[in-house]
Amino acid sequence: MKNNVILVTGAAKRIGRAAAIALAAEGARVAIHYNGSEAEARATAAECNHAPVFQANLESVAEIRSLVDRVAGHFGQLDGLVNNAARFTRFDPLNIEEADWDFIHNINLKATFFCAQAAARVMLAAGGGRIVNMSSLGALRPWAHHSHYCSSKAGVVMLTKALAKAWAPKIAVNTVAPGVIPFGKTDARIDRLIAKTPACRAGQGAEVADAVVYFMRAPQFITGQLLAVDGGLSLS
Repeated sequence: MKNNVILVTGAAKRIGRAAAIALAAEGARVAIHYNGSEAEARATAAECNHAPVFQANLESVAEIRSLVDRVAGHFGQLDGLVNNAARFTRFDPLNIEEADWDFIHNINLKATFFCAQAAARVMLAAGGGRIVNMSSLGALRPWAHHSHYCSSKAGVVMLTKALAKAWAPKIAVNTVAPGVIPFGKTDARIDRLIAKTPACRAGQGAEVADAVVYFMRAPQFITGQLLAVDGGLSLS
């Protein structure tokens, strides 16, 4: 990955931050995307060899396309994309309104597609690349009060497979599904999930980042695949 240019969306905090730092440690030139968390994005960038930061609201397809153009223009290339930016809310499904549904799907699924599309146009013109989409344990297991979120992340899994087929053999498209990866204090629901995890603990952002690095370094022959980083929780 040395000198490969990789755009990480939602890289200011949590898993996106961990992925950006891990990729930079492997020699990649990382582009740090953020929407509203500029201070955190710049802190992440400082740990990624003072990587450049790029602001964009991923609810706007025009801003997504501008983001990818700016990254490719800055570096003169784009070799990889980590589609990490996401939202998470909790609702009884009887109480979900259109705005609640759109709030989740506009970023988790719609933006994931259009970021991939914009990046793929650049990559295909240059000969190829790699895309890693962040899905979730919620794509594999139903959560009663997260039907909107689960469906968005299940969509990411199928989107990954469809794009892998569409853009083969030049672009490898894979997905990482994190399990319980808390940042800060947990609540009763998270504690119950940790208790059910065969690994007997929660995961760490660095462990999800390792999976991202794996896909970014893997042969192009590995495409359309899902790697759950969940301590075995999806097996229960």
